[in-house]
Amino acid sequence: MSSVLITGASQGIGRAIAVELAGRGHRVIATARRPETLADLPVDQRLRLDVTDQESVDRAVRDAGEIDVLVSNAGETVRAPLESVPLAEVERLFQVNTLGALRVAQAVLPAMRERGAGRLVFVSSIQGRMVLPMIGPYGASKWALEALAETLAIETGHFGVKVSVVQPGAVSSGGGERARVHLGENDPYTPLYEALPALRGELVTPEDVATTVAATIEHPEPPLRVPAGAPAERALRARKAAPEDEPFLLAEIDW
Repeated sequence: MSSVLITGASQGIGRAIAVELAGRGHRVIATARRPETLADLPVDQRLRLDVTDQESVDRAVRDAGEIDVLVSNAGETVRAPLESVPLAEVERLFQVNTLGALRVAQAVLPAMRERGAGRLVFVSSIQGRMVLPMIGPYGASKWALEALAETLAIETGHFGVKVSVVQPGAVSSGGGERARVHLGENDPYTPLYEALPALRGELVTPEDVATTVAATIEHPEPPLRVPAGAPAERALRARKAAPEDEPFLLAEIDW
């Protein structure tokens, strides 16, 4: 069984991944900015890790010991039109979702490279391959994350490191409900925001995503991109088939 470090394990997808992997017998190191939120998880270690803080990352990776697999899950989102979203919010999402993921990968890669083995599993989104209105900053951070992941797959593959990107669609994790919303009074984009639940498509559970992550970790030769659930498979298939010279809207899919 593998030693797996998970970022963002306090709730939602990260928590479900920790439970799933522990149940399969893996040695799980669950991390979060507030480690007290991990107290009830059936895991081997619970560590503080803030992906935006280099010192925090270095300390957690050191305290975790040997890490066979990194599950880079920590992430945040926002709801706002690009016309008026505060740029500080966009910067915050990139710090967490993109640069934070790279920061932790940089911390674990030297030991994996020296051992000639390791796994990097990035929890992305179908929005790493398409866009949704009102969630543009999140999508942009995931497109960037997927570019980093694919580059890492090329750069580190000959050192024995396997890289995968897990791509869920809409997940019933509560992340959308917790998202900061930036809409002014009588905002012209309010009708689009109110239509967002229908535009996001069919929901899957955090446990569904966790099962996909676990199967990816245990696969001897995992693919680079792994859709998490049938809705994600349908969405990504439709995106691939759609013309590239015009915008693609997820709501056009027959769920």
